[in-house]
Amino acid sequence: MSSLRMPQSFVQRLGVETGEAVLRYELLEEQAHALGRMGGKVEAALAQLREHEGEGRAEVLKAAADAVWCFFVQREVMGLRDRAAIIAQYQIPREVLVRLGVR
Repeated sequence: MSSLRMPQSFVQRLGVETGEAVLRYELLEEQAHALGRMGGKVEAALAQLREHEGEGRAEVLKAAADAVWCFFVQREVMGLRDRAAIIAQYQIPREVLVRLGVR
């Protein structure tokens, strides 16, 4: 005896969620959370950079550049490639961008 399954037209009309749809939703949700966490790290690193003057600034600048670079990579992996909007939104200083090679 073969197994029975609901006709595909009923599945779409009734809005039954497939395992694939649930998995896709959870993956997108995790990507959004990861991007949010990375954005928070960028904000914290840039705030530290703005407050830090004098000795030891090179280390703080390197940490800010690393955080921004990771954020850009995370966004590119997700297909979000518009850096100009992010640079403006986070007010990323030129001294950080120069270390990333962004023009």
